[in-house]
Amino acid sequence: MNYTQVFRNPELAQQWVNAIKALATQRWRIMEVCGGQTHSIIKYGIDQLLADEIELIHGPGCPVCVTPLAYIDKALAIAAQPNVIFCSFGDMLRVPSSHQDLLSLKAQGADIRIVYSPLDALTIAEQSPNKEVVFFGVGFETTAPTTALTAYQAKSKQLKNFSLLICHVRVPPVMEMLLASENHRVQGFLGAGHVCSIMGFHEYAPICERYKMPIVITGFEPVDILQGIYFCVKQLEEKRFEVENQYSRIVKEAGNVPAQALMQKVFNVVHRNWRGLGVVQNSGLALNSDYDDWNAENRFSVGNINTLEPVECRSGEVLQGLIKPVQCAEFGTTCTPEHPFGATMVSSEGACAAYYRYRQNALS
Repeated sequence: MNYTQVFRNPELAQQWVNAIKALATQRWRIMEVCGGQTHSIIKYGIDQLLADEIELIHGPGCPVCVTPLAYIDKALAIAAQPNVIFCSFGDMLRVPSSHQDLLSLKAQGADIRIVYSPLDALTIAEQSPNKEVVFFGVGFETTAPTTALTAYQAKSKQLKNFSLLICHVRVPPVMEMLLASENHRVQGFLGAGHVCSIMGFHEYAPICERYKMPIVITGFEPVDILQGIYFCVKQLEEKRFEVENQYSRIVKEAGNVPAQALMQKVFNVVHRNWRGLGVVQNSGLALNSDYDDWNAENRFSVGNINTLEPVECRSGEVLQGLIKPVQCAEFGTTCTPEHPFGATMVSSEGACAAYYRYRQNALS
């Protein structure tokens, strides 16, 4: 029996829905911190099935969405230079900068290539010794190990025509930032399963204790999410605040230790600006000084580019769970996937894209 039969089984899903309804004595507010979970919730109508018992709040779980505008402008500044091959994951090409996107620049003749791994960009550099090849490294701890491996191999090979523009971010600090805000509405978290498959979940216990907040590490399929919600509600009803692992078939407490060791060898933890959220302390990963020669910000002198976010876009409020996408006046009108106003409408993991695709007429 494959995962679609088990984890998308309607009868099993209904059993968990019924169990949650029987358990909840009040309407609880639970935030998912994963764009994949957000899309499953909206696609399968999980929030509608539990509308009387649970308010599901969509958090900053989309790595493309939280990449700050300044880094898109840095990417454009590098990609526009002659003799550069700029490599990126496909989602990043349509994220708006302060003036255009990478896809528009590509249409104007810039050599911008979609890759499926940073190691593909490394291969391009080896095959193109007369070109400067740059990889745009974004995302949470899930994708950071492969970027670290690529940087490590570039240094080992002394590949001088290759560099990386790094904007990786870490999940636990942004969860703490949200909870420290006076206007947060969160009573429990569904933790991002893929992030924890790399990092484990030892970082979450202090958050549970400090903020009296249950965190349930959760998978991405409908039954995963419903089971994660049940575990979270059960803790809330029992006034327990612990880390619980629903996604145990993938996530272990220690995580992927070799991947963590490689990240520590290559990256430093830094403060990072998040789109729509501002600077989050200790939430970023940046190349350490041993990799200065492969740091694209230094090589192309773009480190001082700082761009203000447009005040018209409410994606920051969406990413903090303060509003639903349909509560933004631009949603579905001036902002669509074809003509995105903000990053949350571009990415395949963005909350606005999920609502546009599955529920354009949703009530706020």
